[in-house]
Amino acid sequence: MPASVLMVAATLLFATMGVCVKLASEFYAASEIVMYRGLVGSVMMALLSHRQGLSLKTRLPGMHLWRSISGVTSLCLWFYAISHLPLATAMTLNYMSSVWMALFLLGGAVLMGAQRLDWRLMASVLLGFVGVALILRPTLDQQQLWYGLAGLLSGMIAAMAYLQVTALGRVGEPELRVVFYFSVGGCVAGAVITAVTQGGLQSHTLWGAFLLLAVGVLATTAQVCLTRAYSIGRPLVNACLQYLGIVFSFIYGMLLFKDPLTWHATFGMLLIIGAGLAATLLRSKVAPPPKDSQFNPAES
Repeated sequence: MPASVLMVAATLLFATMGVCVKLASEFYAASEIVMYRGLVGSVMMALLSHRQGLSLKTRLPGMHLWRSISGVTSLCLWFYAISHLPLATAMTLNYMSSVWMALFLLGGAVLMGAQRLDWRLMASVLLGFVGVALILRPTLDQQQLWYGLAGLLSGMIAAMAYLQVTALGRVGEPELRVVFYFSVGGCVAGAVITAVTQGGLQSHTLWGAFLLLAVGVLATTAQVCLTRAYSIGRPLVNACLQYLGIVFSFIYGMLLFKDPLTWHATFGMLLIIGAGLAATLLRSKVAPPPKDSQFNPAES
């Protein structure tokens, strides 16, 4: 399939995964959902790697460990935000990762003693945070500030995970192996956190088990579509299409969860989308991404 079709399919699958996470949160803690998502993902990645004849043995366990720590932390915070916030709000806050990346780039330039900073990049960062303020305004009214901050923090940590994925790609680590170890890390970390905070796993109903399986299958399938799209398509076009995930989540939220439609939240989402696209374009001119940067902020 063309890269554009794969990208649209990936964003729809990720948004549908968000729906399943929100429904599953009625029965399971966020850490437990992360555990089962990692379990399903690691099995699927192991089967896909075997089919392609790719060894899962790695020379870089330390790098995979740090990538898993940041990625799993971001994923836990994001699932936690999804369970308590309108779906599109949680999705949009996680997509702030592009703006965080621009902020990191500006911070690095300052530390390196740059004489001039790109005012366009600075403007995109400020635009993104104006969008966050507009989105969190209804959240504050509902006394859900912590959930909004959790979603925002998930995007920031997802940006850190991007840097680690990029570093792994630069040293020649295949994408399937990176996703496999991330999934394994999610399974292990989710199990540990669940044991400590919940005292053990929840019992299953048929509906609950189906939702957990759906989260894992949808997320992993979307990741495969995303990876393929970035390998054959134009990165900037893919980045633009990736923001359709917010649109799909917005539609899902209104139809399935009766999420309220407010002008400031809608305008805030549009500002974040615009800021993310601008930051992606400007960042690609300053530091073109390596060919391995098949990264989705929603998957850390």
